[in-house]
Amino acid sequence: MPELRIQNLRKSFGEHTVLHDLSLTVENGRITTLLGPSGCGKSTTLWSIAGLHRPDAGRICFGDNTMFDGERVDLPPERRNCGVVFQSYAVWPHMTVFDNVAYPLKLRKVKASERRARVNEVLELVELSAQVNRYPHQLSGGQQQRVALARALAHPPDMLLLDEPFSNLDAKLRDRSRDWLRTLQQRVGVTTVFVTHDQDEALSMSDHVVVMDRGVIRQIGTPVEVYEEPADLFVADFVGTANILEASVLDADGTTATVRLEGLAEPLRVRHTGRHRGPAHVSIRPEAVHIRREDEPAGLNEMTAKVVTSSYLGDHYRYVLQVGGSLLTVTTRRPVATSELTVQLNPEDLRLFEPENHQNEETDDE
Repeated sequence: MPELRIQNLRKSFGEHTVLHDLSLTVENGRITTLLGPSGCGKSTTLWSIAGLHRPDAGRICFGDNTMFDGERVDLPPERRNCGVVFQSYAVWPHMTVFDNVAYPLKLRKVKASERRARVNEVLELVELSAQVNRYPHQLSGGQQQRVALARALAHPPDMLLLDEPFSNLDAKLRDRSRDWLRTLQQRVGVTTVFVTHDQDEALSMSDHVVVMDRGVIRQIGTPVEVYEEPADLFVADFVGTANILEASVLDADGTTATVRLEGLAEPLRVRHTGRHRGPAHVSIRPEAVHIRREDEPAGLNEMTAKVVTSSYLGDHYRYVLQVGGSLLTVTTRRPVATSELTVQLNPEDLRLFEPENHQNEETDDE
């Protein structure tokens, strides 16, 4: 399967620019997820790859083959050999499972015997062999989704494009479906672009995650990198749950920084490579906040907190704590019996984000 290369892709609808010089590479045989809020441009990117939207500028290549290059090349969707699965599945209600899956092969005039063999092969892949003669109304939502996927794989695609295919499923079925699809994708080895606004889907299924915001890429990385080392405040806030605290940087030496939070007498130490002083934000994941036991020794960045609210969520407890002038959400496996406790914020778990205009000024100066 070829790798996907996108270079400087731009797209506007009227006066509204949806994609701003977007560049991206999806490695051969890998699954890359475009993650972001509604309106960030992820579906427009996917449809541009498929040939369903015509970009204003840029370049799209599948391996050595150019699909789009400004005014010079713009292959129609049927010549791009993409398998596409939409949010609505778009299976034909008047056709059986077999006929739905066979349709793209019939359009390509594949012989009947070869067509039947290929349909049976992909239906076995998606575990629907027993439903071959059923109609869509006789299937569950998850089974209809698999019919759409089987149809996308019937004529072996160079690229598999998935536009929020799980959004119409209930939570438990969605969890099972993404595990199943990840296993199938690895087995088939097709280069895949997956669009979602669901962070759990992106983190659990992807080789790489592309976090998008208002038509630009904020970060590209593995799920671990995007979650544990967010590139900026938007990524930290959007991917998963994070405590975002207003702070003031008192000192920074390029390795660590000393920051003050409102209402706290003692400053915090934070791992940080910048040298900015002044207003900033600090983030920490709820699971990284440590509630110190009475028999544990004191540590760095320790402070007293008051319990504001508590919730029991089955496999963990969630507490909202008052720390100085800030509220801090904490998740833990053990219950807290007191209304006041001591928490520790490990410097390695804290992330310091400078104001974006300050970062841009530094970049411009360079």
